[in-house]
Amino acid sequence: MFSHPFRRFIHLSCHSSSVRVRFAPSPTGYIHLGGLRTALYNFLFAKANSGKFILRIEDTDQKRLVPGAAVQLETDLDWMGLSPDESPIKDGGFGPYTQSKRLPLYSKFVQELVKSGHAYYCFCSDRRLEFVKKEALREGAIPRYDNRCRQLSSAQVEEKKQQRMASCVRFKLSPLDEPLQDLVYGNIDRSAVLHEGDPVILKQDGYPTYHLANVVDDHLMGITHVLRGTEWLVSTAKHVLLYNAFGWTPPSFAHLPLILNPDGTKLSKRQDDIRLEYFRKQGFYPEAIIGLLCLVGGGFSPSIDIQKNLHSLSELAKAFNLGIVTTHSGRLDGPRLEYFNRLALQNRINHPEEIDKLSEELFRLIHDKIKNSSLDKDMVEKASLLKILHWASNGGRINFLHQLTDSSMGFLWNSQESPIVSKIDPSTARNVLIRVIQMLNERDRIQKNEVTTMLGKIATEYNLKLKEVLKLMRSSLTGLKEGPPVSEVMEILGPQICANRLGSSLNLIV
Repeated sequence: MFSHPFRRFIHLSCHSSSVRVRFAPSPTGYIHLGGLRTALYNFLFAKANSGKFILRIEDTDQKRLVPGAAVQLETDLDWMGLSPDESPIKDGGFGPYTQSKRLPLYSKFVQELVKSGHAYYCFCSDRRLEFVKKEALREGAIPRYDNRCRQLSSAQVEEKKQQRMASCVRFKLSPLDEPLQDLVYGNIDRSAVLHEGDPVILKQDGYPTYHLANVVDDHLMGITHVLRGTEWLVSTAKHVLLYNAFGWTPPSFAHLPLILNPDGTKLSKRQDDIRLEYFRKQGFYPEAIIGLLCLVGGGFSPSIDIQKNLHSLSELAKAFNLGIVTTHSGRLDGPRLEYFNRLALQNRINHPEEIDKLSEELFRLIHDKIKNSSLDKDMVEKASLLKILHWASNGGRINFLHQLTDSSMGFLWNSQESPIVSKIDPSTARNVLIRVIQMLNERDRIQKNEVTTMLGKIATEYNLKLKEVLKLMRSSLTGLKEGPPVSEVMEILGPQICANRLGSSLNLIV
């Protein structure tokens, strides 16, 4: 065991029996579905085992940092309901939780590796490294560092340091004898390290690479299980070698399968439509996104149906089992995501507190999208908004709240202002509307199955065809030539608002 000023962290790590997992993104952009699935599974595993979920910011690649991304990462996790137990703003005694604030720590551990003979200084220039790579490709070999600086003597190293030559530090790879087990993939190929050159663990700028920093931090922060994307599977042997060099016990590893686009291609961080922010702007709810991510990884007992139903995070945690996480890649299912969002919206509408928030949000959407001059003020009263939300939800008419302000739903909010042209002569048309108004004033509510009977009776009174009356009603109530059935329009608007609109339309008939 090395002596260093962070001994108390090592003590806690070695003797901690509770589960501790971490989500360690790089703030080089905003969180996307791949990273979000990793965070979700870490969160569920922690909660399933009464453990801790830690957020650590791995910002060692300073050239690619995006200002504000680190703060946004935690904000996004909070919005998703995946709030960490420890993070850069929630100190749990294992901080700092941002790697750029831990540089002296990494430097000390690197020096220990150099002293113990597990690492060495490399003075190769970028130009030479590029030459080695090109030569390997030319010869049809795997491009890798040739470990040239491994052979430098202590005297040669000191001489180059005196000349102030730029250097990094590399870790000496060696065969790994003991078998490696992954909690998802089973046996891991431990011979991969034999095909690699010695990796850099400390860059010329003094920042560690992922390989060193994640091993040191996971150990000092007491991480018991590492759940990460399958792209890191080939690096596991390398990381275990680092643990061995330090004399530490590695955590358990579990690698999560790839998430693919619907067409089977790999997700790319450059895709706007895989970022969480994209889905938020589209109107998706957190539980719908979580439902989708659970489908592209599995790991849930048959006690819950993740194909058809949404579940709370606590329900998902109880059913989560790493042993049944799939090893095959999963494709994103856009239609299923919209279906889940419809369920999430319905759940909110059926919840008294949530529907009040939705009515306020809908009120804002309407005023942002509908011209005030044509707005039917009666329809934006709270009672009307609540009625419409239930109508839209129960009929499965919308997957997103904003769809209630689409053009197809314009009849809900717009008063008729343009002239009404009908095949019925103007005088008769006015009389028909007056007769409908009279019948509506006698009702507190109207159901769509009553509308056809009522209008059919009026058509007979004036010797008209029912379809002529229906067209007159549609035009008078909505200003549309086509749209939802008139019976449905009248049911959702209700007798009073229909009567008001028909009254306003009397002078518009030409």
